[in-house]
Amino acid sequence: MPRLTKSLPKYRKHKASGQAIVTLATIDHYLGPYGTQTSRKEYDRLVAEWQLNGRRLLPQTVAEFTINELLAAYWRFAKDYYTKDGTPTAEIAAINGAFSVLRRLYGAQELSEFGPLALKTVREEFIKKGLCRGYVNQSVGRIKRAFKWGVENEVVPVTVYQALATVAGLRKGKTEARETVPILPIGEETVDRTLPMLSLIVADMVRFQLLTGCRPVEVCIIRPCDIDTSGNVWFYPGSHKTEHHDKDRIVAIGPMGQEILRPDLLRAREAYCFSPADSERQRRRQRHEQRATPLSYGNRPGINRKRRPKRKAGEQYTTASYRRAIHRTCDKAFPPAVE
Repeated sequence: MPRLTKSLPKYRKHKASGQAIVTLATIDHYLGPYGTQTSRKEYDRLVAEWQLNGRRLLPQTVAEFTINELLAAYWRFAKDYYTKDGTPTAEIAAINGAFSVLRRLYGAQELSEFGPLALKTVREEFIKKGLCRGYVNQSVGRIKRAFKWGVENEVVPVTVYQALATVAGLRKGKTEARETVPILPIGEETVDRTLPMLSLIVADMVRFQLLTGCRPVEVCIIRPCDIDTSGNVWFYPGSHKTEHHDKDRIVAIGPMGQEILRPDLLRAREAYCFSPADSERQRRRQRHEQRATPLSYGNRPGINRKRRPKRKAGEQYTTASYRRAIHRTCDKAFPPAVE
């Protein structure tokens, strides 16, 4: 396997012609007389475009670009762009789902041949897969966004994107795409019935959300160092979906929310306030306290464990693990009716 390097291709002299030359992606580019200011500027331009395109050359004409090549180039951009705190967002999976249908139907086709009717054909495939109207519109929007990015990077003719932009979104009641049922807030009686069955830490997370109105991701990543405790009301700069629009969000924490967090302020400043590892330790301690068998019989605490478990409780909840903990408890609190 060749060694990866970040060094730039060299500005060299072609002895036979006396011209400056640079090799990009195994292709030689002549820049003009060696040592001249003009050749240096041409070298800077070509290398800058090569780096901006992920160390790949743009085609000589946009007509040479296929849809597969556009999607591959946009995918490299999206994997870096759609991240938050170093973690890929859910948008990455959604883009991959939208592109899979487009790649299957029109991947080998040239960009200039892809128009509104082709985009509508892709949309019909989404509908046949049973996707709801809102998600179909979002998936078509992701495809349009890839073509817009291609125009910005000079690999898609602007007329192609302008034509695709004329495809309107599906309207409610005007399409065969299914509609989703609105997700309504959970009643307090449901929460009250579930809380006693949750682990102590997950129950505190739910109560904290109810008292402060913070989002699941915000309660999962809160740390002592993030909280301003200087006043009677504490403040926590929450994490939200519109951060990239330079919009701030501050979560106010009143006395009842402070009581939930106060024990966690004694831990390391950069440790997470709500930890799955702590929850697991509490679960084991509770089981030990409820033990009926004398300690002189059976297993003693700490000896009946796998040395290298496949899964180990971490130090931070994710929105997915937080959701699963609640779902499992809801299944116990509200078992299906037996006919």
